[in-house]
Formats: sequence, structure tokens, C-alpha cells
Amino acid sequence: MEPKLAVVGLGRIGVVHLENARRVGEVTAVVDANRDRAKAVAKGAKVFTSVEALLDAGVANAAIISTPTETHAPQARALIEGGYHVLLEKPMTKSLATDRAFAAWLNAHYPDALMLAFQRRFDAPLQHVKQLIEQGVIGRPFKITSILEDSGPAPAGYRSGGLLQDMSVHNVDEILWLTEQMPVAAASGRSSLYSHRLRESEDGADDGFLWLWFDRELLGHIQVSRNHVSGYRIETWVFGEEGQIHMGRFEQNRREVVVEAYGREKSLDHRVFTMPSCGPEAPEFVPRFGPAYLEEVRTFVRCCASGTPFPVTHQDGIRAMEVIDVALSVDWSERQAARIR
Repeated sequence: MEPKLAVVGLGRIGVVHLENARRVGEVTAVVDANRDRAKAVAKGAKVFTSVEALLDAGVANAAIISTPTETHAPQARALIEGGYHVLLEKPMTKSLATDRAFAAWLNAHYPDALMLAFQRRFDAPLQHVKQLIEQGVIGRPFKITSILEDSGPAPAGYRSGGLLQDMSVHNVDEILWLTEQMPVAAASGRSSLYSHRLRESEDGADDGFLWLWFDRELLGHIQVSRNHVSGYRIETWVFGEEGQIHMGRFEQNRREVVVEAYGREKSLDHRVFTMPSCGPEAPEFVPRFGPAYLEEVRTFVRCCASGTPFPVTHQDGIRAMEVIDVALSVDWSERQAARIR
């Protein structure tokens, strides 16, 4: 049976999920603390200002939650207890401890009720990168570099646990997905360089790094920033014993994402993915990942309708946050770094 969908939270990513939900399913309700904002996008759907009111109305049975991070677990728990399946935006909560508590509750009572929103797994360019790795095109990988850089600070009042918890959780999940293994050690570094002066940041940082060490001579390197003033930047490099893979978008044509594999003095693969155009008001990350967001919601609806397991769950969120939590325990900054003079 096709689910009746509610979209909870109508901020930057919430309205993207709402439009995608309308393309692939039936949206019967929208929920936002700001009733006027909800009414403006309702288009015939019932309007609510709380999940409690949504539950009382009985007009939906599946929900997409994209509210502030501190509300994720209580809202998801209330809806799941009310019989809903939930697609929950990342991160699940603001800390590993609360992630684990929420996951323990899910495991004990509703292990199959939640899908976690890691949209990169539904991204065609990254899926092609993974396919090239699995085909052995570049031999054994020994280093993966994943970069995510915003053009400026987060919106005013944005709270999601801090720079690394909010941004690098995508990169960490990407590397765990590409390698299909967990690292054995991790470290991090954060800096305050520029955009923190334009708008206060949650943890004072606007630039950061993670290093992930795996067994069998494999290193992961993650770079995140809110200082890439020339525009949104997403790039991935995979270095192997027989070549390297690069996935990136170029300033000359921001709608094109190129995946290239190079060997020893020869090209091994070259493929261009053209992203659909978006309106000028779309958040800067939507043009790059628009098709992935759509496929993510399509997959959620399909799994709800068929009863098949979700491909991304709270367990994936726990693994990513475990890595970040360990990395933050070794947090190098200018004050901790060895002095040259």
C-alpha cells in the first residue's frame, strides 16, 4: 500500500523533500512550528504545527523529518510509536551518546522503522565511483580524499552539533560506504579562519579536517569548510595502486559532474553527469545533489509500500558518529600543534 506522507520541518532541505515527496507519492500533511510557512507550501495538504497534532489527526502513516537536530529523536520516536515509518535527516542527534540511546530504543522495539538521510548513497556520480572501485579499475585503493565546502556560514540560528558533526558526517559515511569497512583510528582538526566573523558559528569553527586510518594500508582524509567563497565544492579522489579516480564539479559548468579514472599514462574511464537546473532560490547544495535527494525519497516511498528493508538505517548513522566522536577526542588546533618557533 502506498504511504500517506507527512513532511515535518519546512526549512532549506524540508521544502526540497516536500517537492520530491509530491513527485513520487501522496503528501497529505505538512508540519512546521511556523503555521504561515506551512500554509504557504501546503497545496491542499493538511497543516499542523506539531507532530502531536499530526498524530491526533490520523491523516498520514509515513514522515520525512528535517527539523533542528535536537528535535530529531523525540519527533521520530513519537511518530514511530504512532505507527509511522520515518525518513530522518542527518545527524540523528547532536552527540554519540544520544545517538546510541535512540538506536538502542529502535533496536529493541522498532528495528526496521527508520531510514537515515545520507543522500550521497543515491548520487549517480558517487555510485559510479564505487562501481569503478569494485571493478578493480585502479587496483587496491590506499587513500581516499573527500571534500565538502560551503560558500559561506550556516544560516542564522542553525544548530546541528558543530562543524564536523554537521558537515563531515556525509563525508565519513561516503568513505565507509566506498570502503565497506570501519577505520581503526581517527583524528581531527578545526580552525576559525574567515566566515565565523560573518556570522557566529555553533562551535566557533569554519574549517576542519578528519583523518581516518584503516587496516591494510588505507587512509581516509576529509576536508570540510564554510569558506569556499567562489561556490559550493564537492570533490572526491580515490588513489589506487594502478591509478586514481576523481569526481568533481567545475566552475566553468556547475551543472556537470565529471568522474575520471586515470592509470599509468592513460585514461581508464571518463563520464559526465549533467545535473538538472534549479531555480535561483534553491540552496547551493541542491543543484549538485538534486537527483540524489529525489532518488532518496523515491526509495523511502518504495520501501514503505513494499515492506522491504531500508538501504540506509540508524546503524549507518551510529557508525559515522562513532568515527567523528573518536576523531574529536584528538582535536588538533593551532594551540595544540607543535610550535615552530
